[in-house]
Amino acid sequence: MVIGVTRFAIEIPSARSLKEKRKVVKSVIDQVKHRFNVAIAEVDGHAQWQFAELGVACVSTSAQHADEMLRHVLQYVEEHLAEGYVVDYRTELIHL
Repeated sequence: MVIGVTRFAIEIPSARSLKEKRKVVKSVIDQVKHRFNVAIAEVDGHAQWQFAELGVACVSTSAQHADEMLRHVLQYVEEHLAEGYVVDYRTELIHL
């Protein structure tokens, strides 16, 4: 069993309040959950208006599949995040 984990930071320059930021983050989370079979949540940056860190996790029988799945999620977010952009990411594969 392989657990794939990606943590990525997004910047939302257009957000002028936590409410605006949460709208963008919720949209990203909902889209990713709907499109991919992964777990996703905001994991840091809760009090900052223009910054959020999201964590994504998936379970697979293959490291290649887990890595590919996480790359697709990241690519999807980069392509569909109209109000902001991905500034950093880190991926880890855990073999159990």
